[in-house]
Amino acid sequence: MATPSLLLLLADGRFPAGAHAHSGGLEAAVAAGRVADLASLEAFLAGRLATAGLVGAAFAAAAHRAAVAGTVGAAESAGNTLATTLAQLDVELDARTAAPTLRTVSRRQGRALLRAGRAIWPDAPFGDLPTTPGGAHQPLVLGLLCAAAGLSRLDTATVAAYGTVTGAASAGVRLLGLDPYQVQALLVSLADACDGTAADAARAADDPPERLPAAAAPLADIHAEIHATWEVRLFAS
Repeated sequence: MATPSLLLLLADGRFPAGAHAHSGGLEAAVAAGRVADLASLEAFLAGRLATAGLVGAAFAAAAHRAAVAGTVGAAESAGNTLATTLAQLDVELDARTAAPTLRTVSRRQGRALLRAGRAIWPDAPFGDLPTTPGGAHQPLVLGLLCAAAGLSRLDTATVAAYGTVTGAASAGVRLLGLDPYQVQALLVSLADACDGTAADAARAADDPPERLPAAAAPLADIHAEIHATWEVRLFAS
């Protein structure tokens, strides 16, 4: 069983996976005038948690479930190996990520997380990740990494959901000059919603890949494509 410290370490924004370089779409939303203060930041984070947060957490939990299950019993007899399941998850997550820019960002973050995972848990089954151009999506890598760390499926979903709001919240302090104490209080107010999202995602992971959550945020997709054209920007996404 994983120690609480491992859960905290994997959820820490200082974990060497490059998350600090991304605003979760907040930079483009600020430029568009859609986020300008603490109240609009709260709405942005709540919306992000209900869409990208739920989807990412569900796919991370599904990858964790596949890694823990391995290739035993009925799964093995059906030819449903870990590599096959991860490939299916990768295709399904690609289909749920409408913006090409966000697909690229997810795979780039997956590569960064994979480098850290291989250095820390070299015996984890990272070789079963799909060999798609650009690498596997970040939630799939996170699922395998959390399984290697001994975290539970719910822990994995919590780490994923938590990361979708904390990164954007930190970016809000830099982009809007908000009081960091007030932003932290905002995150505390979202804690129950984050836990609820993680619980929903962990339960959804029992479903086959094609039935996992598909919540979408079309405006975030549009913002991501516009943001990618900027010559000068503070964050990579």
